[in-house]
Amino acid sequence: LRCPSRIYSCKEMDGTQMKKQEDDKKEKTEEEVVHLRREIGLLPAVSFIIGTVVGSGIFIAPKGVLMNSGSVGLSLLVWALCGVLSMFGALCYAELGTSFTKSGGHYTYLLETLGSLPAFLRLWVEFLFIRPAVASYVSLAFGRYVVEPFYAPCAAPMVLIKLVSILGVTFVVAVNCWSVTLASRTQVTLTFIKMFALVLIIIPGVIALAKGKTENFQNGFEVDSLTLDRLPLAFYNGLYAYGGWFYLNFVTEEVINPNRTIPLAIICSMVTVTVFYVLVNVAYYTMMTPAELLLSDAVAVTFANRALQGLASVIPILVALSCLGALNGGFFGSPRMLFVGAREGHWPPIFSMIHIRRNTPLPAVLLLYPLVVLMLITGEIYQLINFASFARWFFIALATLGMLIHRYRFPLHPRPFKVPLAIAVTFTVVCFFIVGLSLYSDPWNTGQSCALTLTGVPVYYVTIYRFRLPHRWRRIFS
Repeated sequence: LRCPSRIYSCKEMDGTQMKKQEDDKKEKTEEEVVHLRREIGLLPAVSFIIGTVVGSGIFIAPKGVLMNSGSVGLSLLVWALCGVLSMFGALCYAELGTSFTKSGGHYTYLLETLGSLPAFLRLWVEFLFIRPAVASYVSLAFGRYVVEPFYAPCAAPMVLIKLVSILGVTFVVAVNCWSVTLASRTQVTLTFIKMFALVLIIIPGVIALAKGKTENFQNGFEVDSLTLDRLPLAFYNGLYAYGGWFYLNFVTEEVINPNRTIPLAIICSMVTVTVFYVLVNVAYYTMMTPAELLLSDAVAVTFANRALQGLASVIPILVALSCLGALNGGFFGSPRMLFVGAREGHWPPIFSMIHIRRNTPLPAVLLLYPLVVLMLITGEIYQLINFASFARWFFIALATLGMLIHRYRFPLHPRPFKVPLAIAVTFTVVCFFIVGLSLYSDPWNTGQSCALTLTGVPVYYVTIYRFRLPHRWRRIFS
């Protein structure tokens, strides 16, 4: 027989051990739960923004900016103003990103400030034409810069360019499906490579400028060639080259200490990009006349042939890697918007799922792949790029307007980072002005963009807001 007191103490010990085991099991379960991990620090965040912004734009857009602004001086002013405007927008998004610490970017901010219909429409246009068009454009630039050096001075076959473009897209999708850490490390590496490419362009231009080669800057502001209706298109080309400053907000849930990291990363990266972009364009105009720049389809290659004869073959490789970095940043950020949209019930639930071991939003990443490949094969890309900018900037303006409305309605809402009111109002007004003026400048493409955006309204009411429908219809569209 055992002593009752001893039995009691044994039971007490057993109970304590069981409780400890349950607590350990609970902690282990919380550690093993499938969710997006916070793995992006300050350097990957800065690299993510710079790596996504600096893509094909700086090597292609100078021609469009000069064509629509009409003079060298005004085109440089447009580049600087686009940088300042992008910085203002990035600071507004820093406030939004620290006020609403969910991933999803534009979609999340529109949902929190203006409601579900604008948020759904942003999600709709992002995956209907904005993201596939931008990714196709960048991947085509990658394919062109990889293939063309082997065929120079002859034209490269378009089929081969598209095949290499598809291979580039496939590589980026595989990296983003495999691991968040691998994708962020790839982005850091490609960012350093593309900044080296920009430095390689800037140094010869600055040296030539210091030696007195300033003839292309004489009569820099030719007001006679300026037409007001073309100026918004110059800003669209410049802003396209700066596009990508908002992608860090797509992955807020994966950023370490977002209240500190997001504002710091945005300020560091946008100041760096603006300075580099202006200096690169100064270098272009130092070595090339405006007429030569307008005749060139690949400005960086023409510049390299003029200023870097010994390294002319290296520039296309660096530009191709730069495009690959922009492509990687886009595929890293955009699927998070789809992932959050599915989690909120605005997209099929399968896209809110995460790979159980790799912790990547696999279905959301894979959805983009066939859309981009299809658009690459059909070739209807450049027209889409023209009106994709209208929809993108319209919804960015709506998001910052929503931020101002939310600030007025909920003044006590915690905002770890608060952008000055003057900056927020200026950015919102300028965005709406550019969008409105583009309706006058290019009514065909902007009209198509409006029409495609509005196709999401009946889809929203049929699939999301369906409790207003008759009961029989609800079962069909569920």
